[in-house]
Amino acid sequence: MGVNFSAFSYIVALIIDAFLIFFSIFHVIAFDELKTDYKNPIDQCNSLNPLVLPEYAMHALFNILFLFAGEWFALIVNMPLIAYNIWRYKNRPVMTRPGLYDPTSIMNADVLARCQREGWIKLAVYLLSFFYYLYGMIYSLIST
Repeated sequence: MGVNFSAFSYIVALIIDAFLIFFSIFHVIAFDELKTDYKNPIDQCNSLNPLVLPEYAMHALFNILFLFAGEWFALIVNMPLIAYNIWRYKNRPVMTRPGLYDPTSIMNADVLARCQREGWIKLAVYLLSFFYYLYGMIYSLIST
């Protein structure tokens, strides 16, 4: 019994999605710490901004694998989040370093609420995707 490319792409997506779930949990906790004034915004943004581009790169990586494997449904399901990530990064605040979060504006109530809601939504999407990728991996392995 061999592993086809479709099963391989689901396995990679499953592993990467586990990391993305941890990133989302970290974001939710970080924004909750900001909301309760447990940490200052500069330190929190310095810890969150370096994770933005790796998150986007990992998400794009397994979607490229889905594209090459011909897993169109998995790719279509991920396209709204890819489009949102591209839009979000294009419309980010002007900063000298890569990232999305500006320490001077992150403490605004509407910005903080939007970032926290974004973290919860990404967490839900990654959790649902995790179980779909698990199903897709098992289905691909059984059908070969």
